[in-house]
Amino acid sequence: MRRPIKNPHVVSPDIKYGSARVEKFINSVMWDGKKSTARAVVYDAFDAIKEKTKVESPVELFETAIRNVGPAMEIRSRRVGGANYQVPREVRPERKQALAFRWILTAARARKGMPMANRLAEELIAASNNEGPAIKKRDDTLRMAESNKAFAHFAW
Repeated sequence: MRRPIKNPHVVSPDIKYGSARVEKFINSVMWDGKKSTARAVVYDAFDAIKEKTKVESPVELFETAIRNVGPAMEIRSRRVGGANYQVPREVRPERKQALAFRWILTAARARKGMPMANRLAEELIAASNNEGPAIKKRDDTLRMAESNKAFAHFAW
C-alpha cells in the first residue's frame, strides 16, 4: 500500500520582499531558532548585493543563483544483490531548491575573514554568474550522475 501524500508546510512570504522563497532561505540560514538574526543577515546580504552589482532587485539575482546551483541529476545508493550501486536520478523541484540553499550556505560559511552577510552576498553573486564553490558542487554531482549512467536501469 502506498504512503499517504503529506501536505507540505506553506511558508508565508517574507516581510521586506514578499517572496516565499526568500523566507525559506531565511529559515535555512537560521541557527538555534534565531530568526531575527538570520533575517538581518539575509537582508544585509541583499543590501550588499544591491551596492556591489548595481541591480535594483537583489531578489532576481537570488532567484538566478538558486536556479543555477540547483542540480538536475543526483546519485542515490541502491543495494542490489550483494553490491551497492550509485544510481542516477532526477531531482524533484523541492529537493533541488533545498540542495541549492544548502550548498550556497555551506560555501558562504566556509569563507572566512568577513561578516556572514558579506560572505553570503559574494556567494550569491558568484552563483548567479555560474562560478564559485556551490556551482562546483553542482557540477561534481552532475559528473557523478553522468559517470554512473550505466546503472540507471536499477532506478526504482
